[in-house]
Amino acid sequence: MRKVLSVASECVPLIKTGGLADVVGALPAALAPEGWEMRVLIPAYRGVLDKLKDIKQVWAEDDLFGGPGRVLAGRHGRLDVLVLEAPHLFDRAGGPYSVEGRDFGDNAERFAALSHAAASIARDGDAEGWRPEVLHAHDWQTGLAPAYLRWHGGAERVASLMTIHNIAFQGHARPDRLGALRLPPESFNADGVEYWGNISTLKAGLTCADAITTVSPRYADELMRGEFGLGLEGVIAARAGQLHGILNGIDTEIWNPETDTSITPFSARKTSGKAKNRKALLKEFGLGDVPGPLAVLISRLTPQKGIDLVAEAAGDFVAQGGGLCVLGSGDAWAEEAMRGLAGYFPERVGVRIGYDEDLSHLMFAGGDAVLVPSRFEPCGLTQLYGLRYGTIPVVAATGGLADTVIGATPATLAAGAATGVVFHPVDTLALRQALRKLVALHADTPTWKAMVRRAMAADFGWAASAARYARLYESIAR
Repeated sequence: MRKVLSVASECVPLIKTGGLADVVGALPAALAPEGWEMRVLIPAYRGVLDKLKDIKQVWAEDDLFGGPGRVLAGRHGRLDVLVLEAPHLFDRAGGPYSVEGRDFGDNAERFAALSHAAASIARDGDAEGWRPEVLHAHDWQTGLAPAYLRWHGGAERVASLMTIHNIAFQGHARPDRLGALRLPPESFNADGVEYWGNISTLKAGLTCADAITTVSPRYADELMRGEFGLGLEGVIAARAGQLHGILNGIDTEIWNPETDTSITPFSARKTSGKAKNRKALLKEFGLGDVPGPLAVLISRLTPQKGIDLVAEAAGDFVAQGGGLCVLGSGDAWAEEAMRGLAGYFPERVGVRIGYDEDLSHLMFAGGDAVLVPSRFEPCGLTQLYGLRYGTIPVVAATGGLADTVIGATPATLAAGAATGVVFHPVDTLALRQALRKLVALHADTPTWKAMVRRAMAADFGWAASAARYARLYESIAR
């Protein structure tokens, strides 16, 4: 087996705040049939080590950005994982990046330490002689890993790949922290880590890695435009020849309506279980009868996710007979807006602030439709889970949403191809119209049942995407 080290800030099932964790956790098993052994390196946040078995030390450094650090190898089920134990950086209350809504002030150093450990193992191997051919870094938290290979040595021996999951987060730091981040003065330029007078760890990865991927073909194209590149479009466009859009997949074992233990099982052939899940979902949220489509929204509650559009369009949807169940957390105004909907429409709108994995499975299983009205969406997994569970996606025509959902039009319906409702532009009027279309489709029982069957037949497992990653690894390996 050829070897690749994946370094990221989170990984299912050990730590998760968003879709990045799902992808990082799913890739190792998906790549194994392609002949690549992937190990994942993440921080040892509080509680992570308790979830691992067969733990042993494979790397250590006495002074790792202010204190001792060591990398421990362990297993969680079928996942081979490395964790960076550095209590002064990661053993603290709160989430991976913040506590009580405030980012940790030393995030740059925390994830520089993770990147440094990854680059060191990639360059020299671990204590047991395991050394990868490719270092695969994910998002701003690990953008310095390819940079350390370039400026500390090792790039001639090990290839690096940088994946952009969400360019909105770029890892900014003041220029006076250059030395503290173990970056040489010559790195602070337009071809290095400098970004409008500051440091950007994401830009560091984009300029130093051998290749760049992002998580859908459409998003790869969008990132080279100012509207989506958020200041890095020029950097990305300059590397267009090394840019690859590879769709994320989903773990079809975890997300399987026929075997999911969180729900009443069902399939495209035997759909009675979906009706039972719908009934259970209404009860869970304390809702009354919903004669039209029951939509679910499982999302961070932020402007990027179009939550303001949902708040403005929901009243019209409810008036058309629809219902809405919301699960998520985020900006205070967005949480309050969702609570306001539930207060105004107590029989039709239910809201849970926070996240509950089992409840999310019930929502995908019991909902008729899933709303993903994002202003931009690199790939999106929510719509893929919806398709898998026969819950029709209503999505904005952007990024991976546009790559994975075939919108219902007279032509696609006649051809038997439609799997969802796609709207553009991303504004309240277009979402209202999309929801009215959803209501009309739901009322046409034969058409609706056919769409549900097609949605459940769509294949968005990891096999095809893993094969593309494997070919890319092979093309850049030394």
